[in-house]
Amino acid sequence: MNRRWEEAVEANPALFDGPTVVCADVSWRDPETLLLSWYRATYRLFLLRHDPEHGLPVPSVFVSVAQPTDDGRLLVGRGASSTSYPGAWQLPGGTMEPTGTGVALDTECLRRHAARELVEEVGYLVTSEDLELWTVTRGHHGSVGVHFRAPARPADALTEKYARLVAAEVAQGRSPELDRIAFIRSPTELGELGGTCVNVLPVLAARHAASVPS
Repeated sequence: MNRRWEEAVEANPALFDGPTVVCADVSWRDPETLLLSWYRATYRLFLLRHDPEHGLPVPSVFVSVAQPTDDGRLLVGRGASSTSYPGAWQLPGGTMEPTGTGVALDTECLRRHAARELVEEVGYLVTSEDLELWTVTRGHHGSVGVHFRAPARPADALTEKYARLVAAEVAQGRSPELDRIAFIRSPTELGELGGTCVNVLPVLAARHAASVPS
C-alpha cells in the first residue's frame, strides 16, 4: 500500500493522504432505516482496490448534491487533475471524513458535509436544512453514495457563482476541484460532454430526468 501511494504521489503530487471513512457493512434495520457501519482510514488504503495481488474492495462512503436548475437541467462538474477522479464528470460532492469524538455519522452529518461540498466546488451556499435526502447508491467496490437534492436555481446564477469561485481559487494559487461545469437534461447528454463520468452518474441523471415534468 505504501509503495503504491508513493508511486501515485510521484505521478500526481496534489494527492492528499487525509482521513476518510471506509464502509464495513450496510444493512436494513427496517424498510425505512439503513444502517451503515464504518471505520477510519486514510486515502492510501483505496489504492489496494487496484493492486493485482492484494486487491480489496475497500468501499468508500461519499455524498453528492443534485443541483437542479429552474429550467429542468442538472449541474454536473468535471474533476480536476488533483482529484480522485481526474477528468471524470460527477455531481458536486466528496468522500466523507471521520466525525469527531461523540459526533454521530448520521443523516444530518452527511447533509452538512454535502452542503459544504457544494459551496467548496461550485461556490453556491445552501443551508443543510434545504437539502433533501434524495437517494442512496451502491457503486464500484461496494462504495455507498448518499445523495441530496438542492432547491432549483437559475443556471446563470450558478454559473456566476462558479466563475467567482474559480477566480478566487486561482488568485490564491489554488486549483478548483471542478475544472468545468455543465448542465444536462438526461443521461444521453453525458456522452456529448466528452471524457468519462463516475459510474453512478448515469443512474442519478436518469433519476433526475424522470422527476422533471415533461
